Amino acid sequence: MFKIGDIEFGDFPLFLAPMEDVSDPPFRALCKEQGCDMMYTEFIAVEGLIRDAEKSVQKLDIYDEERPIGIQIFGAELTSMQRAAAIVEEAGPEVLDINYGCPVKKVVCKMAGAGILQDPDRMVRLTDAIVKATNLPVTVKTRLGWNDQTKHIVEISERLQDVGIKAIAIHGRTRKQMYKGEADWSLIAEVKNNPRMHIPVIGNGDVDSPQKAVEYKNRYGVDAIMIGRASIGNPWVFREIKHYVKTGKLLPPPTLQEKVTAAKRHLATSIEWKGEKLGVLEMRRHYTNYFRGLPGVKMFRSRLVTSMVPSELFEVMEELEEHYRHYPELETVAL
Repeated sequence: MFKIGDIEFGDFPLFLAPMEDVSDPPFRALCKEQGCDMMYTEFIAVEGLIRDAEKSVQKLDIYDEERPIGIQIFGAELTSMQRAAAIVEEAGPEVLDINYGCPVKKVVCKMAGAGILQDPDRMVRLTDAIVKATNLPVTVKTRLGWNDQTKHIVEISERLQDVGIKAIAIHGRTRKQMYKGEADWSLIAEVKNNPRMHIPVIGNGDVDSPQKAVEYKNRYGVDAIMIGRASIGNPWVFREIKHYVKTGKLLPPPTLQEKVTAAKRHLATSIEWKGEKLGVLEMRRHYTNYFRGLPGVKMFRSRLVTSMVPSELFEVMEELEEHYRHYPELETVAL
């Protein structure tokens, strides 16, 4: 059991990773219902936040049923980060999280996200300033290093702890790797096993099944696991992992009806929250996982990722459910 600020967690909690255009309120609601213990918003650009940009401000929306929740920000300019921290505090999350892990070029070229891994001293100074600028517990999400030659995460984690962060989530890749290759959890374990470390260490990267979650828990000893891409279109991953941790047995996969119901609700709430155009577009990345494994599903999926008309999308999902309702093969397909 561990704490982040005043938040108490049970043994081996599961966190939802902050993901742009994914970890929004409609999706977070589904993940929370399936057992996610702690969630983060999409990451928010501090420059947009302090300029009151609509898209950035909207990402501050949080709801009581989501708690505990962290709001994640990214930026590179100290004054802007401090001003953004004050805005985040007013929004009332349990945690303020700093993104030092985003590998996208347009972020890192400004020395934000994983870009700051090229300058650990700056990273520490910036973190120290943010910790001092807010009353919220500050956490950090980062990577092993900029490239294979700069995997200084053990030292950096220690230094960030020393300036006051309350937990660190580590993605087991460098920025250069982006999302390619396998995540290296051995360095995450080195951070956790460093005798000077006393804050929680959360592991992230490649956990996509209950078996792997338990394997990594036992092998690397992290305090919690953060799930990212494996949750897209699959909020049930949280309940499946929790059940396996508790019982050692795998849950049956969600039924087709559960999947269709969740996807329709997800689409409806996305449209409600983001507007029709964005709500439709940003749902597209979820459909593949919602309906993965269905024989011949491509004919339905192609319609789901091309139509811009909500009524048509709901009709396609209803047709899909009816089409596969009596497929005997589905009894043995892990959807």
